[in-house]
Amino acid sequence: MHDLTYPKWLEGDLRTDHAGETGAVWIYKGILSVSKDRRVRAFAQSHLQTELKHLHDIEGILEPRLRSRLLPLWRFAGFITGALPSLFGANAVFRTIEAVETFVDTHYSEQILRLSPVEDLDKNLAIVRAILLDCRADEIAHRDEARFSARGSASKIIRFWCTLVSQGSQIAVACARQV
Repeated sequence: MHDLTYPKWLEGDLRTDHAGETGAVWIYKGILSVSKDRRVRAFAQSHLQTELKHLHDIEGILEPRLRSRLLPLWRFAGFITGALPSLFGANAVFRTIEAVETFVDTHYSEQILRLSPVEDLDKNLAIVRAILLDCRADEIAHRDEARFSARGSASKIIRFWCTLVSQGSQIAVACARQV
């Protein structure tokens, strides 16, 4: 599906989606490189497969020339975002994923709204919208599973970490949209 043309704003949005899905793949790789917890590892292995599918889907609609030139940074940031909380246990991992996916839900929602109403979209934009809807549904499921899997309330340190993760996600989106 390469050689598609999109409005400039959508190119930027899709670049952020590609960068984000790349980071997501590496979050789960980071978790799997550190965590020994069977429950966390099963969670991460399952979600890694979903994120790989999302990355493949986005790559199918975004030409390589339009992708972020900062992909090595997004891989590294994703790896750290997964590996670091894994050092502190399952609750830290689940709260981190909840924070990430809460941000991603909002991010995808905004893009989907810009692509509405469906009846006014050409075929290519309708395909993009369908992919974003599928990705968003999976991310919501990941968020809810992480929220359900976390035990007790988050400590101050975990809440601070999750705030950093959310703010870092916002900064990453702003950077990926441009570079």
